[in-house]
Amino acid sequence: MDDIIKKRRSIRRFQDRPIAAATLAELFEAARYSPSWGNLQCWEIVVVRAPEDKKKLAELLSAKNPASKCTETAPVLLAICGNPQNSGFYKGVQVTRYQHWFLYDLGLISQTLCLKAWEQGLGSVIIGSFDHKAAEAVLGVPPGHELVAIIALGYPDHDPPVPKRRELEAFVHYDRFPVR
Repeated sequence: MDDIIKKRRSIRRFQDRPIAAATLAELFEAARYSPSWGNLQCWEIVVVRAPEDKKKLAELLSAKNPASKCTETAPVLLAICGNPQNSGFYKGVQVTRYQHWFLYDLGLISQTLCLKAWEQGLGSVIIGSFDHKAAEAVLGVPPGHELVAIIALGYPDHDPPVPKRRELEAFVHYDRFPVR
């Protein structure tokens, strides 16, 4: 697993090769076991394969987004949606400091999806800069749910280098956050 975590990269160029239904099923089975607030599993995933829908979604990315092309050309897009009222709430009352705890849960399932994809020989990139409301309309996301991210998925056609990482001492603090 350590190797998967260290070698996974954001991939923005994919081979023109479909992803088998069994491979996707295996990916989603792993994602089912992602941790979530109170095990409420607030996520919903829309699997986008239709070229016309991928093109519409690609047009909704922010200007100069490096994921624009792969959004249209990836074999599969995963639209990561969730119910904001189904995470961080207990008996209808928000009990977390942060109103949008569902974002944390969706981040957890997104990480699981990307790591499992890498293990299966697939590449992925998580996309968050786009017109969310318009994308929700394209995908038919119902009221009460929100589209948070799109994950482009496919077989990589390149092997990007490892980006520079912060040293542990720069972000791991014991007992107290240091005064700087």
